[in-house]
Amino acid sequence: MFCGFVRTHCYKVAITALAALVFLEYGFGVFYEERGRINEAYFTFNLTAPRLWVPSGLLNSSDVSYSATSNMTLIALQSSNSSDPYQLDLLVDSLNFTGKPLMCPLVSPLLVGRTNVSKIAMPMEAFQEKYGPLLGPGGRYRPPDCQAHYKVAIIIPYRKREEHLQLFIQHIHPFLQRQQIDYGIFVVEQSGDTPFNRAMLMNIGAAEALRQDEFQCFVFHDVDLLPEDDRNTYSCPEQPRHMSVAIDVFKYRLPYEGLFGGVSSMTTEHFIKVNGFSNLFWGWGGEDDDMSSRIKYHKLIISRYPPSIARYTMLSHKKARPNPNRYRVMRNGAKRSKVDGLSNLKYKRLELEMKPLYIHILVDIKPS
Repeated sequence: MFCGFVRTHCYKVAITALAALVFLEYGFGVFYEERGRINEAYFTFNLTAPRLWVPSGLLNSSDVSYSATSNMTLIALQSSNSSDPYQLDLLVDSLNFTGKPLMCPLVSPLLVGRTNVSKIAMPMEAFQEKYGPLLGPGGRYRPPDCQAHYKVAIIIPYRKREEHLQLFIQHIHPFLQRQQIDYGIFVVEQSGDTPFNRAMLMNIGAAEALRQDEFQCFVFHDVDLLPEDDRNTYSCPEQPRHMSVAIDVFKYRLPYEGLFGGVSSMTTEHFIKVNGFSNLFWGWGGEDDDMSSRIKYHKLIISRYPPSIARYTMLSHKKARPNPNRYRVMRNGAKRSKVDGLSNLKYKRLELEMKPLYIHILVDIKPS
């Protein structure tokens, strides 16, 4: 009787043990297979792409040798299962580089919202010491940890505003860096004593910026306006954007609906479509309203952020003498846009200097 009991239960124990072994073997097999699949996906190589992709400046001619007639290349594709912040993190004797970073978030995690604007500048040497290491030649900035969604040229029409320029530069660099934007600042200075032509200087700034890089959009910026809220992003808008909606000297109210002055943003495509600004406005006023007419004429609309975000502080300055001919010039501005603007822009570039914090362009312009 005792032997029969033992035989019966021994069979059960043996069957249970066998089932456990099968389960463990299957489980470990799946684990190793999945782990191998992840690694395989992360280092998947495309051997038929037309060229070898290598980050600019990271690969010397001595690092890789290949036939000019060969179509075989190596491109590593990131697995969707990988949490690594880089598309390629491959260290090999022949290819010693780290790959292209992922895209920056659409909304930067570095934003702080509304801040107090300081009207007291620190010594430029101290500012350069703090922010200079983050900048490339000419003050060019790219986020170090991710690839920006937008490549933006900030265009500053300028003449004899040294104090304002210093304050602006010290304010705008940390402001834009918190937005994780790839940007360059172009200060376009008019030489001589002819009446100031803000619009032509902005056309020149756009033209010169495109000589430097393939900027996707422009922000045209008066040097005496400082943004108060970094949620007012200097990105590329779907429609032309008037950015300086609420300015302190106007009690943070929009003076009139068609206003496009102060600070504005346009994509390169839209700016070329409207033929840029008019070149005919010598002296203060008129060019912004003329651009507003061009935008409407080309079936575009003026967009704006809410006034609670699009806030600016204006630095005090002596008011310029208004252009007495501005209303006459504005009368047929929309129809004239095809022949007056980027298409007939003429200027003499006297100087282009890659300063530590911005690119300075000195130009000579005269009425045609």
